[in-house]
Amino acid sequence: MSTAWGKAGRFTAKALGIKLQDKDPYDEVTRGESIISNHTTSSFVEEPPHTAEFLREIVPSGKQLGDYILSLFPFTSWISHYNLQWFAGDLVAGITIGAIVIPQGMAYAQLANLEPQFGLYSSFMGVLTYWFFATSKDITIGPVAVLSSLTGGVVANVMAELPDIPAHVIASALSILAGAVVLFIGLIRCGWIVDIISLTALSAFMTGSALNIAVGQFPTLMGIKGFSTRDPAYLVFIHTLQGLPRTKLDAAMGLSALFMLYGIRSLCNYVAKRWPQHQRMAFFLSTLRTVFVILLYTMISWLANKDLPRGTSKFKILFDVPRGFKNAAVPVLTKPLASKLAGSLPAAVIVLLIEHIAIAKSFGRINNYTINPSQEMVAIGVANMLGPFLGGYAATGSFSRTAVKSKAGVRTPFAGVITAIVVLLAIYALPAVFYYIPNASLAAVIIHAVGDLITPPNTIYRFWLVSPLEVIIFFVGVFVTVFSTIENGIYCTVCLSFAVLLFRILKAQGRFLGRIKVHSVLGDHVIGDDPRKPMNEGYGTFTGSSSLDAPYRNIFLPITHADGSNPEIELDNPYPGIFIYRFSEGFNYPNASHTLEYMVRYIHKNTRRTTLSHFDRPGDRPWNDPGPSKRNLKAAARAGIDSNEVGVDVHLPTLKAIILDFSSVNNIDITSIQQLIDVRNQLDRYASPDAVDWHVACISNRWTKRALVSAGFGYPSALPDGQIRRWKSIFSVAEIGGEQSAAATAEQEVNEKEFGPTLSARGRVAQQQQQQRGSSMDIESGSNTDDTEAVGNLKATASGSERIPVAAAARSRFGSGGRTVAVHGINRPLFHVDLTSALQSAIANVEARAEFTATTSSIKGVEPVVTPPTPMSQSQENFEGGNTSDGSTGTGSRPLGTSLPPYELVDSRKEGSSSV
Repeated sequence: MSTAWGKAGRFTAKALGIKLQDKDPYDEVTRGESIISNHTTSSFVEEPPHTAEFLREIVPSGKQLGDYILSLFPFTSWISHYNLQWFAGDLVAGITIGAIVIPQGMAYAQLANLEPQFGLYSSFMGVLTYWFFATSKDITIGPVAVLSSLTGGVVANVMAELPDIPAHVIASALSILAGAVVLFIGLIRCGWIVDIISLTALSAFMTGSALNIAVGQFPTLMGIKGFSTRDPAYLVFIHTLQGLPRTKLDAAMGLSALFMLYGIRSLCNYVAKRWPQHQRMAFFLSTLRTVFVILLYTMISWLANKDLPRGTSKFKILFDVPRGFKNAAVPVLTKPLASKLAGSLPAAVIVLLIEHIAIAKSFGRINNYTINPSQEMVAIGVANMLGPFLGGYAATGSFSRTAVKSKAGVRTPFAGVITAIVVLLAIYALPAVFYYIPNASLAAVIIHAVGDLITPPNTIYRFWLVSPLEVIIFFVGVFVTVFSTIENGIYCTVCLSFAVLLFRILKAQGRFLGRIKVHSVLGDHVIGDDPRKPMNEGYGTFTGSSSLDAPYRNIFLPITHADGSNPEIELDNPYPGIFIYRFSEGFNYPNASHTLEYMVRYIHKNTRRTTLSHFDRPGDRPWNDPGPSKRNLKAAARAGIDSNEVGVDVHLPTLKAIILDFSSVNNIDITSIQQLIDVRNQLDRYASPDAVDWHVACISNRWTKRALVSAGFGYPSALPDGQIRRWKSIFSVAEIGGEQSAAATAEQEVNEKEFGPTLSARGRVAQQQQQQRGSSMDIESGSNTDDTEAVGNLKATASGSERIPVAAAARSRFGSGGRTVAVHGINRPLFHVDLTSALQSAIANVEARAEFTATTSSIKGVEPVVTPPTPMSQSQENFEGGNTSDGSTGTGSRPLGTSLPPYELVDSRKEGSSSV
């Protein structure tokens, strides 16, 4: 069947003119497989991913569907284990939150331009439904200040256009719409969407909203009337100052209540620090301060107004609060109402999401559990869609109540049911008490609650230390919220944060890397170089093949020291004409052009053309390269210098190879691949008649490899004459089951415990002696430690006679107990596991290519062109086997004139390597 499908596919491709890519566009390179297979029991040829694999990954299986359904009801994982000890903690926390949410709910309802009972309805439905879908034990859903203020603004705006619709109907409709959107996001498991909103945006709109709410409550606190408290905060503040002469008796009930709230909290905090043994009692007293203040001032209000006729008072109070769910009904959502709410829906959804998810994540980290953001959205959506059936309005997680609930010792989400019972009792049993609650005291409760939402100066300073630009965004968001509206503040901070992110991606600029040799120092000795320590004690790292190799390793740092590394360390390109380029912000269509343009500019600046351009007449030059001035041309003529060499630094190297570090790249797209192809062609013309080798290291995604292979990367480039020289493949191999394996290490630890250190010490000495007798072949590169010696040891001649020493060296290096396997597929010789192996491969083939050119020129009787030597940095000399860091002379240097067996010419690359 598969053969039939394959034939049909090939026939269709031929009919449509599609050029199918070969299964292995460069299968000649797999002839190098014999290099490894002589001393390994298995070779690894990497297969590209297929579309069927992608479909299997995204199409859920039956088990995944079952897990999804179970994940919608998280309570099933813990409800069967519920016990009395958990119930005791939930009972205390539930009653505590119930006592707090009753006065807060009624106060926040006033922010929403609603009567107090609607805050109780929302509080009841939120805590009752949340536990059923919750993944957080600490969160308490109910009315909150910011969302209530946003709802109040929406209600006021809609009522101005649709005056016939009651306020609670508008609020309920907004709750249903926002809840439906959030529920849909949660059901499709896109909870990650909240991550696009930064902490800066969250802090800015919370701070600005807190200032807006606090300023808007001061007229109620002082009993001042005559202007709208829905105006921007700065206007409300100005009008409040202008109305101070109109202050009424409400100020006494409001200001004293506000000072008492802060006083009780300060006193409890002092007691907790002064007498730690009474810390828990101080916590509960501080927690219940809102209840105490409301009860106290309700009693004062009753004493002051009990003799007055019903409906009159000396200061403003709540008056009648209906008993029970008087507004329970099917919510009304008409098309005109929905169209009026559409403009405010994004802001409502954002507030619902970011406040709740941010609080849930924070307390999850504090209490050592993980929440599921998508499931939390399901819980929020269900609560906001069911709440309006009882008269409730939009609700989400409350920071202050969640903090209290966590400290009160809550054990499971079932505490919400206990809170719902407390709220239900209040709805039916306490309306007579609610009659005398002063509005000014409720305003004091609101101001006191939102005060904790303001970002403190110390936190802003920490923001500045991390990212000064985001602090500017923070203040812009606060100012927009204060001088405009909460909705505008939300949109402003979110858009600015996204714009900064987009700018960083678009203007991403990679780094060119240089190589240095480093040591790890512990105390007064280098790790691995201390004779008092065993050779295999590398603190979790692999040791070298001998005591001389173990302490050293290669690292690659930005040449410009942009990472903050020590500027005294001299860094340069690791080899003349070879460049290592690391992408910084991924490699996708937004930043592909900019980052590649920077790479090309740097390469042009630090190299010269392989063949200098020759122009007989000035008119032959292109318009964008008019050449040197007449004065310089005359000076060159007097000095006997060719006019085509004027302005060209002949001491610069020619471009030979480019190594791309894909450690920060996960996925690439068609645009980025096309940009890479264009740059490759551009640099090939720049280096003509030579070809530029493109090595790619640290690829972490199979689909990225597939994309690169489809564009012709991963295997050597064809030369202009259509021939591909025999490639010297350097592979990364690893040991399985040998002396360096995890099993051998575990066995050695057991021997040390059972037989003492003597036997282990003897074993280590024997192992060191065996290693010193063997070859010094590097494990990671599959070649000798020195890169130029790798060229000799990894020759790919037809006879294969030179592979025998390599195999013997591998057996000596890895021991007889294990086998070695290739880490990456040997059919992609230009894809490397790390930068070290990529650099080794690049140098080996660049030098071998130069020797091949010299050999073929001598055979034809043509004097080879000798490239002038290029000055090297100290790190380059060390890498090539010159003077080492300790002043000794390296043994690995190999001049270009040293004879090597010539490359073997093979057939030209088959057509089929597609370009995008």
